Amino acid sequence: MRKNTLWTLFGLLIVSLVSFTPFALASEFNFGVYTVIPDNQIDKQKSYFNLMMKPNQEQTLTIQLKNDTGEDVIIEPKIHSATTNLNGVVEYGPTNAEPDPTLRYELGDLITTEKEITIPAKGSKDLFLHVKMPEEEFDGILAGGITIEEKEASSTNTGEANKGLSIENKYAYVVGITLQETIEQVTQDLKLHDVKAGQLNARNVINATLQNPTATYLNRFEVDAEVTKKGQTEVLYESKNQDMQVAPNSNFDYPIELNGEKFKTGEYTLHLKAKSSKESWEFEKDFTIKGEEAQQFNATDVSIEGPNYLAYMVGLLTLIVVGLLIFIFYSRKKQKKQ
Repeated sequence: MRKNTLWTLFGLLIVSLVSFTPFALASEFNFGVYTVIPDNQIDKQKSYFNLMMKPNQEQTLTIQLKNDTGEDVIIEPKIHSATTNLNGVVEYGPTNAEPDPTLRYELGDLITTEKEITIPAKGSKDLFLHVKMPEEEFDGILAGGITIEEKEASSTNTGEANKGLSIENKYAYVVGITLQETIEQVTQDLKLHDVKAGQLNARNVINATLQNPTATYLNRFEVDAEVTKKGQTEVLYESKNQDMQVAPNSNFDYPIELNGEKFKTGEYTLHLKAKSSKESWEFEKDFTIKGEEAQQFNATDVSIEGPNYLAYMVGLLTLIVVGLLIFIFYSRKKQKKQ
């Protein structure tokens, strides 16, 4: 066995297959994280757990936690399956994403650990992960990570009613975990599901739900998307993105921005091309934007400019003044003739 230090705050795990990064950034950690690499590690140069397993195998993994401070540090470890965010980045920490229907096993069901562990001041503590593989053999990769997060207890002194302990989550490492039972390459696939109007950061977008239903990563993933009126060729909205990555058995909403334009009721077609380092796909899908949802989203889009009432008022006052001057001019001219 070999001990590897997880080096930095930003790139705990940067590997050719997948990049692992901490989901919470901080100026410093109150604890250190060291993985003890077991003999069944596929690539022993990696500091995350990249394991070759067998059906029904049980194994205990060890992560050593070191505390250099003068106070105890309380840690909350949590296991998560890998997901993909809307930027095409794989997430190994906690997210609000629902598990994809094609995910056969969630990592949290196969790996258990303590809910809470205390690292003594100026000391160390081993965190044990208990892995129990399914009975049935599977091809491909199960991917995820363990979030190792500090929980700080601090007393409050903001009045009698607030006395006691308040729990505040501070810093976290994410250690990646990949499990596989064979070296067989899984054929990549991609599905396009819903296409619908939505919003991102209070701005109108068209969301195309892309799904990776296979137990393998889609690396160097690229998307070229265009939206037209149904039956027409003029491109109304478009989006291109590359250097993305999609987690095994995950889905995400790929956003196509309207760049400050309003949603307009009607029937549209999405033309989407995608490719990974190994495969390519093309999709066309019709969708409808209804009047009610267009009105709802347009009302809350902060990038849509509303009516310029000041300009209207200035224009109206200008017309009134010009009209008044013309009236006075002709009135005086008429008086002179009389």
